[in-house]
Formats: sequence, C-alpha cells, structure tokens
Amino acid sequence: MSPWDEGDGLDAEVLMRRVLDLVMNAKSMPLSASALISREEVAELLEEALERLPEDLRRARWMLREREEYLAKARREAEEIVESARARAERMVQRTEIVREARRGAERLIEEARDEARRMRHEAEDYCDTRLANFEVVLERLSRTVRAGREKLRGFASLEPGPASPAGAPETGEAPEEAFFDQDR
Repeated sequence: MSPWDEGDGLDAEVLMRRVLDLVMNAKSMPLSASALISREEVAELLEEALERLPEDLRRARWMLREREEYLAKARREAEEIVESARARAERMVQRTEIVREARRGAERLIEEARDEARRMRHEAEDYCDTRLANFEVVLERLSRTVRAGREKLRGFASLEPGPASPAGAPETGEAPEEAFFDQDR
C-alpha cells in the first residue's frame, strides 16, 4: 500500500507530489519523447489537490493567525510581567527611600526634642535658681528683721524691773522673752 492510496489523509502538497511522481515515473512511448500517463489518474489527483488546497490554505492561515495571536499574547504577558516587576522594584525603592527619610526625620525630631528638653531644663534651673536667690534675699531680710525684733524685745525686757511678768502674761517661771519666743528652742 503506497501513501497515494490513502486518499483522505493526504493534503494538497502530497497530492501534487504524487502527480509529479506519476509524470516522472511514467513509461515513455516507443520512438517518442512523450510519456504514457493515465489521464484519469492525473486529473483525479489534480482535482482532489485543488479541492484540498483551499482547506489547507485556510488551515495554514488559521495556524498563522493563531501563532500571531499567541505571540502577541505572550508579548503582552511578558510586558505586563516586566512592568509589574519594574513597578514593584520602584515601590521597593520608594519604600526603602521612605523608610530612610522617615528614619532621618525621626532622628531629627529626637534631636530637636533633646535640644528642647535641654533648653527647658536649663530655663527651669535658671528660673528656680533666680526664685531661690530671691527667696534667700527675702529670708535674709526677714531673718535680720526677726533678729532686730528679738534684740529690741530683749532690750525692753532688760528695762523692766524684776522678775514680774508682762501684764496679762501667765506666770510660768520663765523669762518673758523665752515664754514669748518659745518656738525658737
């Protein structure tokens, strides 16, 4: 059984090759350059090839179109993958840059807060020192006034005669100044 006997499974190219083979292998006519071929067989093969040719061309065009669509789809997917990778890389760079900038900002804020805290602590210390100095001055004046008042009272006590107590003061047996200023003990 030869490939030409199959009929249905043959495409136009195979049928054309079969015709060419018939022509090339045809018996030559005696005393002539012409070949003896079966007209019916050649005509039948050529008709079948012509019938199959549009189908083969349609199939070839369809395969080419499918191939082009597949290649276009593959190119689009590749471009999308590349674009996605590029966008992701940019986001990662941005995130890294954002993190760096955030760290720089945080360090700057921390340093500013430390400076502000130092400044406020110095101001508070200066304020407290000033208030304490003023309070010290007031206390020294008050202490001098109290000392002067006590000395004045002692001076009055030495002017009074005897161990009598001041008018209205209870008799406790203590000196009048001691009874009056007993919180100083």
